[in-house]
Amino acid sequence: MSRRSLAICWSTAALLPLLAYGASNSRLELLDALRSRPNLDRGAELFDTCAACHGSLGAGTRDGQVPRIAGQHFSVLAKQLVDYRHDRRWDLRMEHFTDQHHLVDAQAIADVAAYVNQLKINSAPGVGNGELVEHGASLYAQRCQSCHGRSGEGNAKRQIPQIAGQHYEYLVRQIHDAVDGRRPNFSVAHVSLLARLHRDDIVGLADYLSRTRLRGDPKPPVQARAVGVEREAPAGAAVRSRSRGD
Repeated sequence: MSRRSLAICWSTAALLPLLAYGASNSRLELLDALRSRPNLDRGAELFDTCAACHGSLGAGTRDGQVPRIAGQHFSVLAKQLVDYRHDRRWDLRMEHFTDQHHLVDAQAIADVAAYVNQLKINSAPGVGNGELVEHGASLYAQRCQSCHGRSGEGNAKRQIPQIAGQHYEYLVRQIHDAVDGRRPNFSVAHVSLLARLHRDDIVGLADYLSRTRLRGDPKPPVQARAVGVEREAPAGAAVRSRSRGD
């Protein structure tokens, strides 16, 4: 083995304990947050900072630059905040506002996550042009439903996010980001699944999910025949180019 190869091996070996330590720290912080008893009043105070981008009701922006987070599972919100703190998810704004100057400990993470979880949105998300909704519904039933649920409701116990009713543009961008390696907290299996999607698949999935409504969501829905879940009537929007996102 050459000296260069030996040096690389030794450097990699030296880094492994540090990587393991970082992963251990993030797991412990997440467990602490999940076990905490949230204080909604303190969560509301902490959310004041978040509201500058996410909006006072956590509705995000229809152009997909900021996601809808209101009503998201507590466990999912806590995990994403921890991931931003430990370089498992990338976004300069979120990395800044989730650091220990803003969220001092696991209790603070629990407080703001619980507050966001109980928010209710009273506005519709951004959607696509509706041309590939039925294709997206069929594809979702085949490839996504087993984990994300029949109606995109996710799974709180498994920390699988609710994706129904998310902004179309945001969903498109996150799929591209995951495939391009800009979402390190995505599993290899998940990235592999997304990498097999073509342009029409991505557009259809994102458009279908943006129109899918869960119980209690605003606006009267229309039935989507493909999988029997509720969706809103089509409206126009364009597919965004790939970019690093939230």
